[in-house]
Amino acid sequence: MLTKRMCALATGSLVVSLLAGCRVDTKKDGEHKDVRIATPFGGLQVTTNPELVLREIGLSAYPGAIQDQKGKDQNSAADVNMNVGSFNLRVKAVSYRTDDSPDKVKEYYRDQLKRYGDVIECRNNVAVGTPTHTFEGLTCDTKEGGHITVQDHPGKHELELKSGSPQHQRIVSIDADGDGTKFGLVVLDLPKKMVEGDDTRQ
Repeated sequence: MLTKRMCALATGSLVVSLLAGCRVDTKKDGEHKDVRIATPFGGLQVTTNPELVLREIGLSAYPGAIQDQKGKDQNSAADVNMNVGSFNLRVKAVSYRTDDSPDKVKEYYRDQLKRYGDVIECRNNVAVGTPTHTFEGLTCDTKEGGHITVQDHPGKHELELKSGSPQHQRIVSIDADGDGTKFGLVVLDLPKKMVEGDDTRQ
């Protein structure tokens, strides 16, 4: 689920690494691997332990849900932290599957997200009901104001719940999967210069 996005982020950092020389440290914890790439200009750190990633996301796993891992080369979780000069980008994501309906998952995470402020519901990048944006200015429209979100596949999610600001977002993506539901928990911490028109203070 997360492999293509990780590769895209890692590739950019590796280009810098090749130009400047780098140090690569790898630490394996059971089935999970942590990688740290350090260069004179910055670095990239990737953690794939689902328990650690979920703790950093700040949301609870849905009761009874199992990690959604499609293959041995695809992780169900990743915490990617990239720093190059003043450019700081962090993406934390974990994916699950449950036999419960999308509506049950939605209501569970709507309550969870309320801890972080207003919660908006989005379908096909359009707000459903109210509010249509958070107090901090986050909307469903991924193109409005240069707001940036992460999608783990080219298609659109059936439903997303969002809270936070354009710069600091929590997203729960929810998709029907047969008689059950697949869902992803994501936190984005974006560089301010990547978010046009965002005057949210860090």
